[in-house]
Amino acid sequence: MNIRKNAIVAAVLMALAAPAAMPADFFPAVAQATPAAQVQANEAFSVDLTKGPNSLFEPSDGWTNGMPFNCFWHKENVPFEDGVLKLIISESPNPAADKVPYSGGEYRSKATYGYGRYEVVMKAIKNDGVVSSFFTYTGPSEGDPWDEIDFEVLGKDTTKIQLNYFRNGKGGHEKLIDLGFDASEDFHTYAFEWRKNSIIWFVDGKEIFRRENEDFPVTKQKIMMNAWPGKGVDDWLAAFDDLDLPLTAEYKSIKYTPFTE
Repeated sequence: MNIRKNAIVAAVLMALAAPAAMPADFFPAVAQATPAAQVQANEAFSVDLTKGPNSLFEPSDGWTNGMPFNCFWHKENVPFEDGVLKLIISESPNPAADKVPYSGGEYRSKATYGYGRYEVVMKAIKNDGVVSSFFTYTGPSEGDPWDEIDFEVLGKDTTKIQLNYFRNGKGGHEKLIDLGFDASEDFHTYAFEWRKNSIIWFVDGKEIFRRENEDFPVTKQKIMMNAWPGKGVDDWLAAFDDLDLPLTAEYKSIKYTPFTE
């Protein structure tokens, strides 16, 4: 989104996969990244989250990403309840130890995936200062260059969705799309198709935006979902309103279909 400065963009997303407070040698040297084109048909999956935890995924637990994520990831904030996966923003159970006042929820794949179609069925949080997301990511914490593709619902206006991608740490491709509905009121299907020369985003089976023939991500990535409150990015998210905690984003399913051509 153009209102964010490049420095804020980097701060937001470079920290998605690992704690900022780790020692300098925490991040491994960039290795030979697995090419996104290196996919096989048997990597396809369809996960029904209404049936509980799945062995392909795990909750983030035990760290904070640092600014502007004003939360600590706790596995307790990733429960399977009432027939859905919930990602919860709540008060920290131990703010002195966590060094932040809030807890957040994040669920991520154990493996990385390449070119293909990615789908989620989710319901976002409506609340100033928070993000509910579905995205793919790899970066320095994985020994890779930073590649990423995003769906982000900003809680200050859940009638819109923000799209973006990063290639080797370079972003600046934000696009805000009117949904025609409130993403916090019901479940909807969000999907994107990632190919060598294009990324196409869909909502409820309808194409909403595409980019073609640009410098797109080329590295296999993890599939991730999270819910978190921001700090220091009020121009982007609005100031975090914590009067109605806990806040919950809900997810019903995740699907991946590889493109092997």
